[in-house]
Amino acid sequence: MTSICKAIAVVALAICAAPALVACSNTGGAHPGSSASANLPRLRIAMITHQSPGDAFWDIIRRGAEAAAAKDNVSLVYSNDQSANGQAVLIQNAIDQHVDGIAVTLPTPAALAGAVRKAQAAGIPILAFNAGFDAWKQLGIPMYVGQDEELAGRRAGQRLSHAGARHVLCVIQSQGEVQLEARCIGVREGLTSGRSEKIYVNGVDMPSVRSTITAKLQQDPTIDYVITLGAPFALTAVQAARNAASTAKVVTFDTNKPLVRAVQDGSVLWAIDQQPYVQGYEAIDALWLYISNGDIIGGGQPLLTGPAFLDSNNIATIAPYAARGTR
Repeated sequence: MTSICKAIAVVALAICAAPALVACSNTGGAHPGSSASANLPRLRIAMITHQSPGDAFWDIIRRGAEAAAAKDNVSLVYSNDQSANGQAVLIQNAIDQHVDGIAVTLPTPAALAGAVRKAQAAGIPILAFNAGFDAWKQLGIPMYVGQDEELAGRRAGQRLSHAGARHVLCVIQSQGEVQLEARCIGVREGLTSGRSEKIYVNGVDMPSVRSTITAKLQQDPTIDYVITLGAPFALTAVQAARNAASTAKVVTFDTNKPLVRAVQDGSVLWAIDQQPYVQGYEAIDALWLYISNGDIIGGGQPLLTGPAFLDSNNIATIAPYAARGTR
């Protein structure tokens, strides 16, 4: 009988303690009266990108944004359109929805400037990320999260020079996007061992991308390296080189899970990683800090997330993160 009474007392104590435990888990174990994210007003932040259909790179960015939103008690509203006009409409939609903040990519700054100014006039804080490295300050945006694309291109060109590259083909999948043009400019500036040239492909039509690169490699056998500006295009360039019976080696900007496997098997020599998960995470987290506490991170300078090279020397350490979709 004594044992039964003790058991009942233990159960009763656990039931009485349960509300206190739940309260602690909601506030991260904070002491009563201290501030915690769950006790702050829930914010709605729009993330607007120029993601093209089927590009898994943006899935990584979105996962990072969702992780930060979950931590910061943010309702994340994600939308995307590859066209400048479409992105401008999405910014206007966010304004009409009276969101608390907007994180936006700026691949075509001039075309998006009007929509950005409308958001600013409406009193909505804006953070730029991923694209628009040379434009965010001019648009009066307080913070930028991403990569210096021309610097990344120069690093790529220098690495290609060190490998003895003589003729590099830089493949641009969307004409007019400033961050892509900057990458190829950087490659040209960093390449001292040879020359580079650009080729434009239709990035929303992968069979066309493959046939265009194949034809170029067949036409000019002096091309010894192809550098693409996105992981899916690197994988297509590998196929194109095989179709053209070309000995050109493939390197790339940006990563996804299949690209990591391609670096592991050697079909792509290396990739420049701008760490998209970090971009998505920091875009939301920094904007949350700005809205909730007036913080500006970076001291007027961009928050750089790259470039970092992934190659045979370090790809094994990255593969587990790629497998779970965060690299």
